[in-house]
Amino acid sequence: MRFLIQVVGLALMLLGIYFLGKNIFFTTNVSPYWWRGIAANLSIFLLFGGIFLLVFMPLGFMKQFGWVLVAGGILCVFVSSRAVLNPTSLWHFFVSMLGMTFGYRLLATGRLPF
Repeated sequence: MRFLIQVVGLALMLLGIYFLGKNIFFTTNVSPYWWRGIAANLSIFLLFGGIFLLVFMPLGFMKQFGWVLVAGGILCVFVSSRAVLNPTSLWHFFVSMLGMTFGYRLLATGRLPF
């Protein structure tokens, strides 16, 4: 039963990430500066690695390193200026936050607060 609850929590988290991220686009167009293409690709790798460390590694040094990777990925997005953020509705934002919050809660503790 615990495994099923964790699968539902993971599915809710992925649904929340989908609703939040469906209006964010990463482009890799040719740029006049040589470092912008590298920063665009590096931002994706850093964000993926940081989220992987935050979700799957135990507490301690690896969690802190995961936050460093996420911050580096966000910094690379701003340096490369290749992230296109389209407007999102309040409903999509609400559903995404609800899904990520309850999904993480189910994944971490196995129960909801109410």
